[in-house]
Amino acid sequence: MAEAKQYLIKNGTIIDVEKGESFLGSIEIEGTKIKRMYKVDERLPENLQIIDANGMYIIPGLIDMHCHIQSRFAPHFLASGVTTVRNPASNVMLIEDLLNAPLDAPTPRVFSADRMIDGEPGLWGPTSFGNFVTEDPEEARQEVRRQAEAGVHFIKTYGLANREVIQATVEEAHKFDLEVACDLIHSQKVSALEAARLGVTWFEHASGFVQSLYPGWYPTADQAEWSHIDWENPDEKMIRELCKQMLQYEVKLCPTLVCNDQSKRYPHIWSPENLVIRSLEEHAILMSHWKSMEQHVHSIKQQFCNQHAFTKLVTKTYFDLGGTVVAGTDTPALLYTFPGMALHRELELFREIGLTEMETLQAATIRAAQSIYLENIGAIKEGYIADLVILNENPLEAIEHTKNIHRIVKGGRVYSQEEVLTYIQSNEESEVRMVEFQSRWEEEMSKVEVGD
Repeated sequence: MAEAKQYLIKNGTIIDVEKGESFLGSIEIEGTKIKRMYKVDERLPENLQIIDANGMYIIPGLIDMHCHIQSRFAPHFLASGVTTVRNPASNVMLIEDLLNAPLDAPTPRVFSADRMIDGEPGLWGPTSFGNFVTEDPEEARQEVRRQAEAGVHFIKTYGLANREVIQATVEEAHKFDLEVACDLIHSQKVSALEAARLGVTWFEHASGFVQSLYPGWYPTADQAEWSHIDWENPDEKMIRELCKQMLQYEVKLCPTLVCNDQSKRYPHIWSPENLVIRSLEEHAILMSHWKSMEQHVHSIKQQFCNQHAFTKLVTKTYFDLGGTVVAGTDTPALLYTFPGMALHRELELFREIGLTEMETLQAATIRAAQSIYLENIGAIKEGYIADLVILNENPLEAIEHTKNIHRIVKGGRVYSQEEVLTYIQSNEESEVRMVEFQSRWEEEMSKVEVGD
């Protein structure tokens, strides 16, 4: 089936996330694209290879709007039905193989930022291939120009960046028609409302909202000073007023609820029994990292999980006001944010806070694609790239059914979960790639220094 250039997915229930409805029909795929859609009473083409989807449900490929992907666990995303990811902060040279992969590759397509722009002393240490640390607005402008030349899709600022650096970053990014995202979780200098006024578009983790309502608060501050805040019962009126102000700037939220949810639930984490989880365990991919993180679980809960109810309310309030809210995971951050699978838990959390099943699906398909101006994915539509997930159960009855996957179609190629997972890199391959990358990166940086 994988080699077929033209075939028909026949008699499945097609979920139209654009119109918010579903219907029984068939999908003709030619090459990498959807050629034609057929309703149940229309005549179907003959002499095509058939995939029988009778009794099954077809959704667009899912989009994880916030994850930090690496080649070694990229197939786990696709095996989970995630055909596209947005990668806020990485190094585009490190993931060139993913960025340049063909449409039907057994890995998700990647919409990516480069290294994040942070302030002194750097939340992840001094300047490296993963972050750029500066207090100088002109240096920030130069870094934006370098990243634009490297082909990034957007720019990311981080929690210690000062106002002047953020403003310079936004101004320079806009010259290249690039939006700016921010992670203000640890910010002591800039709140969400201030960042919005500076022109920042994306608010990862719905961060900075707490600082807007409680100036002076940040996760590592002495929390005794903030004991008057009832984190489990956030002030709905204050949050609604703040969301109204943020909406005026048309900002976009990717709350990554699953990240704190997994840590808050620990040791009773969400961990479904399926092929993807078993593969992560068998290949020891990320599991040892998360195991080592368990020793920090008390501080993680103390610093991050207190705001879980607050972030949920921000998410629902901003959505209800008509703001852009999309689904992401922050994989592999904190504890057991399983590549690909974590997005299914994020969808469950969106449903739990009050979105309908259809609205939840839209947050990881059509709304996600529209939010980053991708016009040929995110829906099942003639002329669109054939990114589909064929499910065994109806996700409009229960969003949990999105993880019951029969087949994945990526760029027109049909995969089983088992087949996708055969493309996992060995540890040796990953190590060789990293050594090669470090050599190339050092050479690249030496050229930049000579140019200066």
